[in-house]
Amino acid sequence: MHADYKPAEDLLDDRVILVTGAGDGIGRAAAKAFAYHGATVILLGKTVAKLEAVYDEIEAAGGPEPAIYPMHLEGATPHEYDEMAHVIDINFGQLDGILHNAANLPYLSRIKDYDAEDWIKVMQVNVNAQFLLTRHMLPLLQAAPAASIVFTSSGVGRKGRAYWGAYAVAKAGIENLSQTLVDELEDRSPSNRDARRRRGHQRRCPQTAFEVRTQRGDWRVCSGHRLSPGRSPSLHLDRQSQLRRNDAPNC
Repeated sequence: MHADYKPAEDLLDDRVILVTGAGDGIGRAAAKAFAYHGATVILLGKTVAKLEAVYDEIEAAGGPEPAIYPMHLEGATPHEYDEMAHVIDINFGQLDGILHNAANLPYLSRIKDYDAEDWIKVMQVNVNAQFLLTRHMLPLLQAAPAASIVFTSSGVGRKGRAYWGAYAVAKAGIENLSQTLVDELEDRSPSNRDARRRRGHQRRCPQTAFEVRTQRGDWRVCSGHRLSPGRSPSLHLDRQSQLRRNDAPNC
């Protein structure tokens, strides 16, 4: 992308984009940027108060009304991802992109000192959840005219470094997951794949560091809680496949 590139304000009009880890950091900034350019953003995270704050910021800036989907990726089951896909389909009828931003980095440690339960939790959030979310959202994404899946990676995912432990291993897995998806989604037929190989086609590895792909074109693969009452109205996607507002008690 050229340094002087400036996307049009309506670039993402009528798009629906799911952002994980949307409550702060990169996820928060990306969600606000997507909304600024016209996207309806589904804010996914484990801390409802943070998601509501981002929701309010998007509303105050005049963006399309977002939706909140509270979910703790550490303990989410395949069935819950299937439910989420159903909820999105029922309420929006489309999904145009995912930003996989949520990640867990509990501490730096030598491998021999790394707590086994913490290792499993990191792998669950940083690798397994991204696989499960992608897998269950693929039917919706493949129905979109120009869908994007964006992963966030790290330098330690490309070259391991001491003490980065499960986080580095997980990011290496994300690098490989993105490359595998590119290979599968670009070459949809065996004959096309074989033809590329006969020509000695060298596939470029995707850029998995944070790079939001917004242009139209082919596939781009780059990295039940309830709302409490007493806050300003905000949309919440609940487990019953409905959009609810939290201005009602026990929403």
